[in-house]
Amino acid sequence: MTEIIPHKGKKRKRLLLVEDNPGDIRLTLEAIRECKIEIDMDVVSDGDKVMSFLNKEGEFQNAERPDIIMLDLNLPKRNGIEILREIKSSPKLKRIPVIAVTTSEADHDIFKAYDTHANAYILKPVDFDDFTRVIQQMDAFWFKTVKLSID
Repeated sequence: MTEIIPHKGKKRKRLLLVEDNPGDIRLTLEAIRECKIEIDMDVVSDGDKVMSFLNKEGEFQNAERPDIIMLDLNLPKRNGIEILREIKSSPKLKRIPVIAVTTSEADHDIFKAYDTHANAYILKPVDFDDFTRVIQQMDAFWFKTVKLSID
């Protein structure tokens, strides 16, 4: 699924959302629209598809490289830590910032994500207003403050 959010002017940033829960996908889209963030967003729903997407394989041969990845850690087929490990060990993908997004507050999950080179670890808010604030903060930091790699 590709979601195009209207923009004006310069090249837009591209977000890859890796999420299997349709409600969380919808919540993310609504929060991005609410915040009026001008990005292109692709969505993949499992661990196998994300690597096919990033490696431009099969149905994803025309996929565009994301500027940033929001990665749910609880995915079917392969979990987010396995995906994170694969992304960060790939010379062509390792510079893409990966934000781990999950409901787990357990220290061992946080340590595992950072040990596997997640660029950030965000607890998934359930309240729409809280989620919108997280999306605004991500936009301000990752798309407006940070200079992203342009491999």
